[in-house]
Amino acid sequence: MRHARRRVVRRVTRLAAVGGLLLGGAMVTRAVASENPATTAVPRTYAMEAGQTGADLVSRLGTSRTAGTWIGADGKPVVAVTDEKAAAEVRGAGAVAKVVEHSMDELKSAAKTLRSAPRVAGTAWSMDYRTNEVVVQGDSTVSASDWAGMTKVADGIGGFVKMQRAEGTFTPRLNGAQPILSTGGRCSAGFNVTNGQSDFILTAGHCGPTGSIWFADTGGTNQLGRTVTQSFPGNDFSLVQYANGKAGDGAGVVFIGNGKGVQITGVGDPSIGQRVFRSGSTSGLRDGQVTSVNATVNYPEGTVTGLIETNVCAEPGDSGGPMFSEGIALGITSGGSGDCTQGGTTFFEPVTKALKELGMQLIVSIPTGAGAASPAPSATSAQGSVAPGAASPGSSAAVEGAQGTPLLTRLTDTRNVGPGLLVVGGSLIALVAARYIRSEQDRRAYQRHYSATWG
Repeated sequence: MRHARRRVVRRVTRLAAVGGLLLGGAMVTRAVASENPATTAVPRTYAMEAGQTGADLVSRLGTSRTAGTWIGADGKPVVAVTDEKAAAEVRGAGAVAKVVEHSMDELKSAAKTLRSAPRVAGTAWSMDYRTNEVVVQGDSTVSASDWAGMTKVADGIGGFVKMQRAEGTFTPRLNGAQPILSTGGRCSAGFNVTNGQSDFILTAGHCGPTGSIWFADTGGTNQLGRTVTQSFPGNDFSLVQYANGKAGDGAGVVFIGNGKGVQITGVGDPSIGQRVFRSGSTSGLRDGQVTSVNATVNYPEGTVTGLIETNVCAEPGDSGGPMFSEGIALGITSGGSGDCTQGGTTFFEPVTKALKELGMQLIVSIPTGAGAASPAPSATSAQGSVAPGAASPGSSAAVEGAQGTPLLTRLTDTRNVGPGLLVVGGSLIALVAARYIRSEQDRRAYQRHYSATWG
C-alpha cells in the first residue's frame, strides 16, 4: 500500500509539473506574439468589412462606371454601376449590383456646379447613391427668390438633381458627450486625441475660436483646457488642450448616459446605410443611419464641406459630440436641422479627416478581454438623458470597467511574460525535485533490502 501511495504521489507531481511547463510556455508564447493590437491596428467590424468591399470595387471599376456604394438592409455591400459588364464583376466579388443611369463623374460635376453658384445660407446638398441623385435641401430661412434661383441652377444641370425643402434651420449645434462650457456657450466633448506629448479634446470648430477657455462646470471652477487650434468654416473641428496636458483615466471611452460608456477601439470612415450612434450633452444617446457622405452645408456662419449626413437627431449643446459604431470613432457633431422630438438631419465632421489635418492620433481603449477596460468618465446630472427605444451599441461597457475576468484570460494576458517565465521555472524545479526525491527513496529502499539480506 505504501509503495502504491508513493507511485500515485510521484505521478501526480510529474503531471502537475508538466502541466505547469505547458501553461507557462503558452503564457510566454502568447505574450511575446502579441504586440498590443488594440493600439496599433484598427479592429475590423462587420460594417467596415462590407464598406471596404464596396469601396474596393468602386476603386477597381472607376468613377465613370460606378456611382457609389452603400450597405444594404441585409448587411451586404451594394455598388451602383452604369453597365452590365461592371454589374457582373460586382456580383462575382460577392456584392450586390444596382445598374443606374448617372456615373459618379456626373454626380461630382453636378455638385461642383452647385458650389460655383451664388452661396445661399440655409442650403445643403449631397450625393444620394441609393437614388442616383444629387439632393439639394433648403431650410425655412431660404427665401422664395433664393430657392427659385437655386432651382434654376439645378434644372440647368439635369433631372437627377432633386430640390427638397427641409423643416427647421441648418445651424451648428452650439449651445460627446461630456459638456464643456465657455463664455461662448455649451458644447460636447468628442474624442480624446494625442500628439504623443500632450492630450487634447477633439470637438467642433464652431464651438469657439482659438484661445477659448473651457470648463467642466457652470461655476467656472474646474478648468478643462484652452482651444489651441480651430478650423471653421471650411472644416468644423478644433482642439482643446487639457490644462494639465493629460486626458486621464477613461480617455478611450465616450459617455452614453446612465453611468455607462462605450470603449472606442479604433477610427474609420462610415458607409451609407450603416447604423451609427451619437452621444451629446443635451439629448444623450441617439441612433440612426448614415444617409450620405461628402455633403456640403451652407451655415449662416459659412460653408462646410466633406461632411457625413445622417438621420440621427441632435439639439443645441450636442455640437462636438462623438458619433461611433461598433466601437469605431466616425465623426464629431457639426450641425443640422430638426430636434429629437420631431426628428431631423445631422451632419458630422469625419474623424479621419480631422486627425489627418491636425496630425493627431486617437486615444483608444483596450478591448474587453485583452486587459482591464478603461473606466468611463464620471456621470453628471447634465448627461443623464438617454434616448428612448432600443438603442444598444454593442460595445457598451459599465463605468466600473472589467470585472470578473476569467482565469484563462488573466493567465494569457499579453503582459504575462514575467509570470509565464516564473511558472516555467517553478515547474522545472518541481520536476527536478520530484526526480531527486524518487531517486533518494529508491536508494534507501535498496539499502534496506540488501541490509536485511546480508545481515
